[in-house]
Formats: sequence, C-alpha cells, structure tokens
Amino acid sequence: MTDAAERSLKVLVYSDDVNTRQQVILALGRRPHPDLPELEYVEVATEPVVLQNMDRGDIALAILDGEAVPAGGMGIAKQLKDEIYECPPVVVLTGRPQDAWLATWSRAEAAVPHPIDPIQLAEAVIGLLRPSVPATS
Repeated sequence: MTDAAERSLKVLVYSDDVNTRQQVILALGRRPHPDLPELEYVEVATEPVVLQNMDRGDIALAILDGEAVPAGGMGIAKQLKDEIYECPPVVVLTGRPQDAWLATWSRAEAAVPHPIDPIQLAEAVIGLLRPSVPATS
C-alpha cells in the first residue's frame, strides 16, 4: 500500500440517485482542506451495501441522502448509530433546511439541505474529519 493510500480517508456517499452522489463528490473534491488527507469515495446506492461497508470499519465519514428511496439516509443513520460501536460521523442530506430536526433524531452529526451547497457541505465534512486526523509537526 502506498503512503498516499494509507493517509487517504474513505468517505461513503449513499444515494439511490447517481446525480446526487456525483454532486457530493464534486462539491468536496479530492482534498477539501489542506489539513486533511485526500478523500477516497465509496459510492453506494442501496442500504445493504451501506451496512456492509460500514461494518468493515474503514469508513471515516458517511454522507447519507435523506431523500433516498426506499431506504432514507436518516433511518440508516439512526440504525448505524444504534448498531455500530464508535460509529464514524454521519452527514445527512435533508430535503429542506426545515428538516434538520429529523437529522437530530437520526443522531447524525451534521445536516446539509438539498440543493447541495458546496461550501456548507465542505464546512460540515471538514469539521467532522479534522478531529480524526493526527496533527503533524
């Protein structure tokens, strides 16, 4: 494994809509902040594959589409938080800003409304990933 691969952070992006997944990945890019290593994206379109990937234990952050069907990201977030010990941080994409309270119920650490604002999404992701990256001198 290369040094770059060892330092990259895996970010799971779940949505049944390929366009939503691509919007998230384009909004964040490969490296949303100089303090963070490069991000490696794991695109997922179904709930069972989200659970498989999260159970593996190598995901640093999950971004879940609250509008996905048949399994919405908020319900999946709640399940992950209930079932995975030391579950990584979760960002839920909500249908509208007024749905942020639902993200609180799901125990997600952050909520970002559709349409995706790249700055708002990056701020949420950077804020959640930064504590997991060891400081360098």
